[in-house]
Amino acid sequence: MAGALQVFWDEKLLAYDFGSTHPLNPVRVELTMDLSRRLGVFANAELRGFESAGDGLLSLVHGREYIEAVKRAGRELKPHYVFGLGTTDNPLFEGMHEAASLIVGASVGAAKAVWTGETEHAANVSGGLHHAMPDAAAGFCIYNDVSVAIAWLLEHGAQRVAYVDVDVHHGDGVQKAFYEDPRVMTISLHESPRTLFPGTGFPQETGADGTAVNVALPPGTGDRAWLRAFDAVVPPLLRAFQPQILVTQQGCDTHQADPLAHLSLTVDGQRTIYQRLHALAHETAGGKWVLTGGGGYELVQVVPRAWTHLLAEASGNPVDPRTACPEDWREFALLRTGEIAPKVMTDGFQVEVQTWGEGYDPANPIDQAILATRRAVFPEHGLLPD
Repeated sequence: MAGALQVFWDEKLLAYDFGSTHPLNPVRVELTMDLSRRLGVFANAELRGFESAGDGLLSLVHGREYIEAVKRAGRELKPHYVFGLGTTDNPLFEGMHEAASLIVGASVGAAKAVWTGETEHAANVSGGLHHAMPDAAAGFCIYNDVSVAIAWLLEHGAQRVAYVDVDVHHGDGVQKAFYEDPRVMTISLHESPRTLFPGTGFPQETGADGTAVNVALPPGTGDRAWLRAFDAVVPPLLRAFQPQILVTQQGCDTHQADPLAHLSLTVDGQRTIYQRLHALAHETAGGKWVLTGGGGYELVQVVPRAWTHLLAEASGNPVDPRTACPEDWREFALLRTGEIAPKVMTDGFQVEVQTWGEGYDPANPIDQAILATRRAVFPEHGLLPD
């Protein structure tokens, strides 16, 4: 095995760009990679090239007619509303198919490297485009790179794949792709669909044999409560399912400063999530871990620090939260965005966790959300819900 972490990267990935006024600005990925480099994260990781996804690979998830529509839309710049192309969420840009296919190629490359034993962990921080549907773009996502990567794993012999999505939005596209396939367990922790796009992800959406799992958290949920929900649901299910490989989506739009959602996590809480996922990959999946980015729209203050912590954690050499952000990185961020970047890698919060077995309050909406999920799916896996 070449090393603990391979990072699939090419600057061409920054071409996935809906325009300067769109929330999903690729500068967030550019700043992440630059911060990681300046903090020495890549001294403990291998940067890898990869091939763009061809039509055959894309068609493991997406319909041929839709793929052709994406190609035309990126050439002609004419909306195809029936396919979700040319909307406010998914505006057209030249070379859209090529840019989106490159992101898929990076995620499939990461999955292949882990599955074949080249590396224990592999990352594509530009990926995690979890809203794209088989025949439509949605929620800033043209092609669903994580779904295609999981489909590739199934094509190459995987019998149990677990997908954990910690983005603030429900991982609806991935759930839909594998809703009736018991080989894939999808677990999504997200803000309640009653208050946030895409309006799906209720606990009652359980899929085949209880392998679709949804934890719908109320607005305002912070570090402690979010981690309580995670610990109450994710470890027991992964231990029961025993995946051969763990695929995760680390959208950091759960942060209290994110402009598009209403949860209240800190970078420190998000860093703790990455520690949890890393440990579970080793405990339940033999160390095989494929990790992607996802949402996150506080482009300077949050995303670069959160995903640098993610890559550092996956490399086996975490960054101390008290570490100063390099001044040359802060200057680069100012040059690229006109915004003053944070000085340290922490928000200054001490993360405390209360386990599910401690202090259950039936009147607490967070505990109600946790219990709803456990009751919906735990019995399917031989687990007690209460």
